[in-house]
Order: sequence, then C-alpha cells, then structure tokens
Amino acid sequence: MREIKIHGIYRHFKGDYYLVEELAKDSETKEDVVVYRSLYEDGGLWVRPLSMFLSEVNHEKYPNVSQKYRFQLISSKSLKSEFKGK
Repeated sequence: MREIKIHGIYRHFKGDYYLVEELAKDSETKEDVVVYRSLYEDGGLWVRPLSMFLSEVNHEKYPNVSQKYRFQLISSKSLKSEFKGK
C-alpha cells in the first residue's frame, strides 16, 4: 500500500492541488481518514478515507485521465514546472 506524506502537496486527477494536513480516525468507524486543505479558492478543509485518497483512478469512468492515482504526491520541482509560465 502507498504511504501518505504529511504536509505533502498532492495533485488530484482532475487538476487541483491539496495540502495533506494530518491523518485522523473517524469517531464512528475508527477508519483512518486524511485531513487535507484545498490550495485554491477558500482553502477549505476536507476529510476523505485514507483508502480512497490513496486509490487508483477509475479509468473505466475516466478513460482520458493519464494520472494513475486519485491523488498523486508532487515534488517542489514538479510543482514549479506545473506553474512555469502561468
């Protein structure tokens, strides 16, 4: 299974960027969840099950997506290249 990087920046397969703030537990199910912040608009805070956050893109539903995972960790070097010239 893939590991999550706390304070890592992740690119969602639809294009937006998110900062992983922390891992937490769902109070009802005890399931591990990821707490992450959008790096656009209002910077809202979100929660998603860890297993879903680390899952692969459903390429049957999204056949034109080249990214393998729903959320892909990016490096500062790749972040610079994403925004170069914008």
